[in-house]
Amino acid sequence: MIIQVLKSIPALIKYKVSLAVTFTALTGFIVFNGKFDLLTLKMAFAVFILASGSSALNQFQERKFDAIMNRTKHRPIPSGNISPRTALLISVLFIVAGLVLLFSGFGLIPALLGLFNICWYNFIYTNLKRVTSFAVVPGSLVGAVPVFIGWTAAGGNVFSSTIIFIGFFLFIWQIPHFWLLMLKYGKEYEEAGFPTVNQTFNPKSLRNIIFSWIVATTFSAILIPLFLVKLSWSFFLIIFILNILFITFFTKLSYGNETQLNFKKSFISINIYLMLFMILLIIFHVLQS
Repeated sequence: MIIQVLKSIPALIKYKVSLAVTFTALTGFIVFNGKFDLLTLKMAFAVFILASGSSALNQFQERKFDAIMNRTKHRPIPSGNISPRTALLISVLFIVAGLVLLFSGFGLIPALLGLFNICWYNFIYTNLKRVTSFAVVPGSLVGAVPVFIGWTAAGGNVFSSTIIFIGFFLFIWQIPHFWLLMLKYGKEYEEAGFPTVNQTFNPKSLRNIIFSWIVATTFSAILIPLFLVKLSWSFFLIIFILNILFITFFTKLSYGNETQLNFKKSFISINIYLMLFMILLIIFHVLQS
């Protein structure tokens, strides 16, 4: 029984999602201090534990809905590999441990931001998405907060224009990312009782809306180099070229020969784009330090 629980923990904590959250926080940390050292790893570990606890709590909250959808019915709780009670216990332990690590190692502000993100994700967004198909708009705040955690953990001011613009970019990026998922899994969500944008817009309109958000995402990304602590026109040019290439590629995907937006290519491209952008931010600030 214990071995089965241990084997199921990576799926329970959604380790891929938790790693993505950790990478975002890591970016904020390095953008501020330009270093990658043991303290950076300590912060990353704390955020990973906290994000893992939040993901586990989300699976506990949505266990009945997960059991209905093909995409999620094999998760640890609906599959019976972990009991709801055990999942809740694991989530609480991870959340408490993550908050303690953030508070003891990096102070009150990062810990409060972490607590805020849990409350917003697990108690606001999780419930709101059962009410409205546009829950992703306020819910996208969840994807932006981790970079603030990393930034403030490194000693940055939460109201700095640099981190605000990076956070805004991440906020905007979340929306087309989620709505692309709806193109593929919308029917499953609807069968589970969730309202989706697919019910509000036809495929052509949704494709146009997603493309509009992609344009907004690239525009916000191009602005970021102008608000960094150390302005670099060469870095601005690199980011500008990256965004031109991305928007050109996405335009072909949206309005090329295919009658419908290619989910797989679109989803992969938007994730690769974000990864490249964040890596470039990290490299630039490490080289500048």
